[in-house]
Amino acid sequence: MSEKQEALVKESWEVMKHNIPDLSLRFFTLILEIAPAAKNMFSFLKDRDEIPQNNPKLKAHAVKVFKMVVKEALLRTVKEATGEKWSEEMNGAWAEAYDQLATAIKNEMHAEAAAAAAAVAVNSS
Repeated sequence: MSEKQEALVKESWEVMKHNIPDLSLRFFTLILEIAPAAKNMFSFLKDRDEIPQNNPKLKAHAVKVFKMVVKEALLRTVKEATGEKWSEEMNGAWAEAYDQLATAIKNEMHAEAAAAAAAVAVNSS
């Protein structure tokens, strides 16, 4: 990755990091738009014509998939792309970058859930 590419990634991350929950959901919405058959993999979406943007199960699944599947896919992609340059050190660097991203996503989703719960509690009083 060139310095310019690294700078572009950092610049775009600065824009994206403030909207992780919505972007996580958008990521999965795009997967389902690109590959509609993938909807059948989600029991809570099978019988729906539309993708529910506010489905809490989809949001929870987004975090789980990012943690388990996306990391592996990312590491394999980078390994294939870098070929002979790939090393355990590079693997560790990308794994750490991914883990930090996943932690940020998880923290944002927990904060969003806590805020929603607080709003419900206030409205219930």
